Order: sequence, then C-alpha cells, then structure tokens
Amino acid sequence: MNSELIEDISILITEDESELREYLREYLQIFFKKVYVAKCGHEGYIQYLEKRPDIILSDINMPNLDGLSMVKRIRERDTETDIIIMSAHSEQEKLLQAIELGLVTYLIKPINSQKLKDVLLNLVDKLRASKKRIYLSQEIFWDKTSSTLWNSEKQISLKEKELMLFKLLCSKTNHAFTAENIFYHLYGEGEKEFSEYSITSFIKRLRAKLPENLIQNEYGLGYKIVLK
Repeated sequence: MNSELIEDISILITEDESELREYLREYLQIFFKKVYVAKCGHEGYIQYLEKRPDIILSDINMPNLDGLSMVKRIRERDTETDIIIMSAHSEQEKLLQAIELGLVTYLIKPINSQKLKDVLLNLVDKLRASKKRIYLSQEIFWDKTSSTLWNSEKQISLKEKELMLFKLLCSKTNHAFTAENIFYHLYGEGEKEFSEYSITSFIKRLRAKLPENLIQNEYGLGYKIVLK
C-alpha cells in the first residue's frame, strides 16, 4: 500500500465515547478519504443504510442500540460488509456472541494504533482484490454483489430493463453485444418482434445516467462498456 489517501474504500466508526470517537476519526482520515462516524448503534445503523460503508469499526457497549444488536441487524440483510468490533476485556461474553456474526477481527481497548492500521490496510487490499466493484469513473461504480449502481454514496436508480441491460454489458466489459443479443436478453425469444429502435432508446436512457462515452457503439458489432 502506498501513502496516497484511500478513495475507493469507505469506513464507518460507531463509538459513543466522544474522545475516542474523535481520535479514531482524525487518525483514520490520515488514510481514508471517506470516514463516517456515529455516536450509538442506532445512529450507526442509519449511517450504514445511507452510506453503505465497506468497513465498520464498532464498539460493543453503546446507548440506544448496542454494537452487538447493530451488527445483528446488519447481518440480517448483509453478510458481506467487513466488521471489526472494539471491546473491553470485561465484555468477553458479548465478544463471543459477536464473533459468531462473521467479524473480520476484534480489537481490545485501549486500541493499538499500529495494529488498527495494519488490520485496516490489509482489509483494503482484500477488498480491492475481491473486485466486488467495477469502477466506471472515480465516483461511479457497479456493485456486483448487490447488482446496484452508485455515484459515491448515492445509489443510481435503474428501471428493471435498464438494470438487465447494464448487468449484461458489465458481465463482459470491453466486449460488444449486438442489438439482437441485447433485445433477446431483455425480452426472451419469441415474446416480441425484434426492434433495433427499442434498444437504441434503452441505450440512450442508460447513457444519460453514466459517465460520458462509457457505453460505446462499435460499428457493425454492437454496444459495449469500455473500461481503460
């Protein structure tokens, strides 16, 4: 890992102790561009839903909704997000419960900064290697796990057929799909009579939501997503 600010991986800190929370925020902003914070488990869960962080760093004991309950809620809908729990030695029983929820690891307070850094940078390498995301520009990416399109922290809404078309193009980037390929992928064989106009209309609407020149028409071959 080099010393450049990490822009493609985001992290959420959920910690009720204000001094530790601010220390963690300042420390992690040395490495990450996108660092979000929450003061309790309830606020942490709301931030998770809104920001969809790649990594969550959470305390166990917090007001409103404790860290263990927050992680359980997240795991009900998401088994992929990497979660690290911070715990005091006196919280061993809760820690054992948390481990069953698929944590990356746990850190015992007081937090060792070097150990935290090592764990997080290793996670960044793992996340990048897993290629869950296809970056279409610096801010816009396709999340393969959830089949959703994002512009930074905001999801880009796609209608059903637009989503089917985009998934097809993303399944083999830099490969051209003919209008016929796309049409029968969207409508199935024999359901409708082939219409090239309907495909150009879909492509036009999809292009309006994407970086310029991302979808290109290769003459005589078809449409493709071009990634450099």
